[in-house]
Amino acid sequence: MLPARRRRPTLSAFVPTLAIFTLLVCGCTESAPTFSSLPDPNVLRDRIDAVVDHTLNNRTLSTSTHNAWQIVHGILPYGKAFKIEHDGQLVPALDYLLQGGQLKGWDLRPGEKGVIAQLEPGSKAAQGHPDQWIGYLSQGGLDGIHGLALTEPLVVGGKQYQVGDLLSEAEWDVMPGMEASWTVMAMSAYRPVDHKWTSRDGSEWTVERLVGMDAGFGVKDGASCGGTHRLSALTLAVNRYMHDTNTPADKLSGGWKKANDLVIDCMKKAQQYQQPDGSFSTEFFVRPGRSSDVNATLHATGHTLEWLGVARNDQQLQAPWVTAAVTRLCQLLEDNRDRELDCGALYHAARGLRLYRDRRFGPVESNSATIAARPTGDVPKTTNVAAKQEDDAPPTPPGAGQ
Repeated sequence: MLPARRRRPTLSAFVPTLAIFTLLVCGCTESAPTFSSLPDPNVLRDRIDAVVDHTLNNRTLSTSTHNAWQIVHGILPYGKAFKIEHDGQLVPALDYLLQGGQLKGWDLRPGEKGVIAQLEPGSKAAQGHPDQWIGYLSQGGLDGIHGLALTEPLVVGGKQYQVGDLLSEAEWDVMPGMEASWTVMAMSAYRPVDHKWTSRDGSEWTVERLVGMDAGFGVKDGASCGGTHRLSALTLAVNRYMHDTNTPADKLSGGWKKANDLVIDCMKKAQQYQQPDGSFSTEFFVRPGRSSDVNATLHATGHTLEWLGVARNDQQLQAPWVTAAVTRLCQLLEDNRDRELDCGALYHAARGLRLYRDRRFGPVESNSATIAARPTGDVPKTTNVAAKQEDDAPPTPPGAGQ
């Protein structure tokens, strides 16, 4: 699991990711539950800054005990500000990986059209889902809100490539029936909505075909992290399509409509199944569920909030039920600041809070609590990150899921 706190430098101003185009979910009729004792907005903003800062600066991953799956998850909410311990020194994690650093699970090799990231289904060391690395780098690799440029240098086997070579190989390897959520993430960030390409079997693909295929899998029991990664990818893709083509939600068709319908349905269920304490259901979009296990609650609430951070427009993010979830997430991280936490749950929660903070209050400014990058070489003595990652979702303890 992850270590605990440190401060980072103020991030430069950035434009909220497709914020004004998240109106695709406005068709959902909400009757938000009543939550009492919600914090003052300024107080909530400062709590978010404090827990996000603590997670970055006091929870340290190490190349000797942690693996690529965990470290890439740390990069997702913090981008280039995220540092790891290597040979007794703190080094920028992303630079270490892109420059050819050795790490368990960071298995890249030259491919036919670019760079292959070795797939080990279900792995929590290597890439466990197709195109997981390029998907995450496309979303938070730069600063935790924005993705890396395709031209970012990437060293593989001592040879110089670019991050874009991961995407070129991903397109070549697309096939019918594959899990494509992380591929869709990358496509929504890097390719135009009318992009077409030919895969290795000679078939022609479009972004819409890929989106429709992934939407068709839905978010049934067993979907990775409750289906939140799929929903995030589909939301990003549909938002991009609506923006680039000026198509309103009620005029969507084909794969775009299939994706939008799924997003709207799950938006309703996220609120419907929310727990009285503000946490989201540990059964995600299948049924109401709760758990006494901290990691299970953190996993569900953090992943769901991360998706809501791209699926709801600025006004919708101020709804009491979303604020209640953010408040509960802050409390979970405050109460467990010195406890080992599940790596995936922790870092997706951190990114969910960062997206919410950026969308509702604007980017972090120098006169507020900030994420300050620790100086290279300053390694904290205490860490709280699990060194072993077993599963995509935490085990469900007895009593969970009602």
